[in-house]
Amino acid sequence: MRTVAEVADWLEGFAPSSLAEDWDNVGLLWGDPTAEVERVMTCLTVTAESADEAIREGAGMILSHHPILFRETKRIRADLPGTAFLWRLARAGLAVASPHTAFDGAVDGINAGLCRRLGLVDAVPIRRAAAPAFKVVVFTPEADRDAVLAAAFAAGAGRIGDYSECSFAVPGNGTFLGGETTDPTVGARGRRETVAELRVETVCPGDRLAAVLAAIRAAHSYEEPAIDVHPVEPPPSDVGAGRIGRLEEARSLGDLARAVSRALGTAVQAAGDLEMPVERVAVACGAGDDFLADAVRMGAQALLTGEARFHRALEARALGVGLIVAGHHATERPGVEDLAEHVARAFPDLVVWPSRDEVDPLVPVHDPARR
Repeated sequence: MRTVAEVADWLEGFAPSSLAEDWDNVGLLWGDPTAEVERVMTCLTVTAESADEAIREGAGMILSHHPILFRETKRIRADLPGTAFLWRLARAGLAVASPHTAFDGAVDGINAGLCRRLGLVDAVPIRRAAAPAFKVVVFTPEADRDAVLAAAFAAGAGRIGDYSECSFAVPGNGTFLGGETTDPTVGARGRRETVAELRVETVCPGDRLAAVLAAIRAAHSYEEPAIDVHPVEPPPSDVGAGRIGRLEEARSLGDLARAVSRALGTAVQAAGDLEMPVERVAVACGAGDDFLADAVRMGAQALLTGEARFHRALEARALGVGLIVAGHHATERPGVEDLAEHVARAFPDLVVWPSRDEVDPLVPVHDPARR
């Protein structure tokens, strides 16, 4: 039987929280990590409708793209429309994890999926992730290795891509001589000791360094363990916010807008000369119009996003760049469906599905009398 923690740990590997924007709230946000899970539902947003579906279908966990608690909530009451569904989730014992902007920029994230649906090739992040990272080296007796590593891993060390608890160790001999105020674990103060030790290495994201060092010291048997910290130059990254790629054959902005409409099953709006040729296309799901300047800098001739402000559309026109606006829901819902497939492949023993009751709150309305 799977647990909430197992699924949440997988989600962290698939869409690492280090990719999330500073203002975001991601990870396991609701529920009991030790609870058992047999059924998982993905959705774009936890609403009254999607919460009721998850409860009705017996889900033990919801993976919601948007955080269930994004802004400060001072009252969670069963008689308030905005929080009644949270009360129902708590009564049903459901857990909720949210990847949000970490999922936007992941290798197989929402923007990568949009590129795939549009046939974009050679897609790379618009804003590459370059979070600081460190290699932590600690010298420890063989008997301490498991405890020290377990503490370091629990504090956030040892993750490389989709692998966790990564480390390396080589044997050697350490020497030390304790001063008059020391109380050495091995040997005695005032006498040089030679001890068989391991040089143990692991990696650590910058935002977890202090916690990892504290955990190592707490688990180590030595009074003053020897620890080295080395900055690690990150390799060129395939993760980061937004994507930019190219069409295998250039097409007009109008043709591209119509292709987006077909691919996403929604009406779209376009700003710019509909006859202008487009080959390099930038993609930023959801409210991504602030990627316009970055897209132009990287040579994009058009930007696809979910939402755009009026003055951003004017800016795109002034820059001679096409802007295609397809709706927040339409640009992110495909990722919710993809996420369900990823979870199902990772956990074949779970029943996983994307919410069937979730709908776009905004619907197009046309006057049939107007042409």
